[in-house]
Amino acid sequence: MTKTALDTNIIIYSHGSDVPGKQAKARELLNGAPVISSQVISEYLNVMRRLFKMNKKDLMNTCSLWLENCYVQPVVFCTIDLARRLIDKYDFQMFDSIVVASALEAKCDILYSEDMQHNQVIDGMLKILNPFL
Repeated sequence: MTKTALDTNIIIYSHGSDVPGKQAKARELLNGAPVISSQVISEYLNVMRRLFKMNKKDLMNTCSLWLENCYVQPVVFCTIDLARRLIDKYDFQMFDSIVVASALEAKCDILYSEDMQHNQVIDGMLKILNPFL
């Protein structure tokens, strides 16, 4: 069975999109019991509060609901150390490297992201896919 992780942008699309099909695909991926790093949760909360002007209580309730079907992968010291090595090797952006490191630590096969290089394979173990292509 394939183990997947989601980047922040996928979760944001689950709330709606101007592009037909993105919301449905994002919700389908969220319903598949994906791995979500604590970094992704922080980014999600920040974006939803800033861009969608959600109040704190509604935002936390919404976040709790979609997390019920997910496995949360914590960001700890070794995650940051791995992220640093990924930056050196792949030249990822800082927050992307933490998301990738978390997916590797959770032993995921696929990381779904719209913002990273589609079909890139990390350390021969993790494939990055854009689910909207």
